[in-house]
Amino acid sequence: MVVRVVWNWVAELKLLLTALLLLCTVATILQFIPSRLSFSASDLRFCISRVSIVAEPNVTRQEEVVVDAQQPEPSPPSVESDQRLPNGALRRAFNPYGAVAYNFITMGTYRGGPNNFVIVGLASKALQVFSRPTYQCQWIPQNNSQANTTTVAYKILPDWGYGRVYTVVVVNCTFSQPINTDNSGGTLLLQASTSGGGDAKFNVTDTIPALTEPPGSLNISMFAAEPKYDYLYCGSPLYGNLSPQRVREWIAYHVRLFGKRSHFIIYDAGGVHEEVLKVLKPWMELGYVTLQDVRDQERFDGYYHNQFMVVNDCLHRYKFMAKWMFFFDVDEYIYMPPKSTIKSVLDSLSDYSQFTIEQMPMSSKHCLTQDAAKRQRKWGFEKLVYRDVKKGIRRDRKYALQPRNAYATGVHMSQNIAGKTTHKTEGRIKYFHYHGTIAQRREPCRFLINSTEFNYEKTPYVLDTTLRDIAWSVKKFELEMIGPRLEKTWQ
Repeated sequence: MVVRVVWNWVAELKLLLTALLLLCTVATILQFIPSRLSFSASDLRFCISRVSIVAEPNVTRQEEVVVDAQQPEPSPPSVESDQRLPNGALRRAFNPYGAVAYNFITMGTYRGGPNNFVIVGLASKALQVFSRPTYQCQWIPQNNSQANTTTVAYKILPDWGYGRVYTVVVVNCTFSQPINTDNSGGTLLLQASTSGGGDAKFNVTDTIPALTEPPGSLNISMFAAEPKYDYLYCGSPLYGNLSPQRVREWIAYHVRLFGKRSHFIIYDAGGVHEEVLKVLKPWMELGYVTLQDVRDQERFDGYYHNQFMVVNDCLHRYKFMAKWMFFFDVDEYIYMPPKSTIKSVLDSLSDYSQFTIEQMPMSSKHCLTQDAAKRQRKWGFEKLVYRDVKKGIRRDRKYALQPRNAYATGVHMSQNIAGKTTHKTEGRIKYFHYHGTIAQRREPCRFLINSTEFNYEKTPYVLDTTLRDIAWSVKKFELEMIGPRLEKTWQ
């Protein structure tokens, strides 16, 4: 049986024996080769790299050296290791990488007076809430013969804790003496220090060039001059797919209300699309509207498209250009009773630095049955005529202030003003709120009602035609001011 098996596998055995013979021969020869001729893994990698270079004849080693010389590879950060302390404890090491939030982000820097500057921006909310960062301002004259001036700044956090990754910071720099009195120019530096915030081991200070005044650019008389406008509107950032028709109605209504010595600052955070711009363009050409693109602020995660930063920038940018500033939204309509005007009302409130305005909440979906056939031709505030009269609810108020008396501001009122505030304005001024209608690009009348009062979802409503009664005069005003160019505006 053994002979038979060997006979059947004779070819395979021959191959196996031959392989064993060659292996033994190689092992014997290797014993006589010197150790310095041994091969390692690095030698093999070198050989492979040489082969790859030959395979790429279009890439020269000289070019690679030049690139490396221009862009040297950054050295890795120092890494700390665990250490055994003399008392026997093991001291663990913590190695930080990257950055969570910026120390400070500037939006604008403005003059607040001969010796005062204000810087509006964002800062890390965690740094502001859980630490005590400090700020210092330095004025560097362009005239080298003058000495630098430094002062400790104080900060205001006006967003009431609404910030997210970032919170709004208004930095006030007040120097002990007037700055740039000879109008020779200079630069304002903001030194923002973390003061151990974030990492108590380090006090990181960022030096920020906040403002540069070229020689001859300072108009010192503007601080005491008569304002260019009586009334200036500071809007919250517009965002989303807004209705062009609702914007058209709102701007025509308020230009008529505030008059020739008024101006409207509109901030575009993504909502002024092409059709909305078409509505604003005629009023921009007449000098009533300034449009600012603030879409880039979306990079920094703050509350409602950084609304608090936007209104504070508006306050300080136009502080000396308006007698009164109004802060409300584009779905809200300011109203004064008959036989009164915006001038007469504000003159009666001139002793106050700020006053708030009572809200009249209107239904955004209920209309009169009699308007069914012609509701497409009627304006929003003309056909939405039912007011919410539910009692026992604290409703938001909007406000106006005299900007020269304000240090910072908010969305519903300012807590940083010099002077008095009054909330007792009922009967003199109010605003009608059509909540959500600005963001709906469709016919707002969802339900048709043939009654002077009704209940809907446990909320009582009554018929209120206050704005409906003046809609015809607003339409006539628009036609007189800009002609029929917006008559075919869509929802």
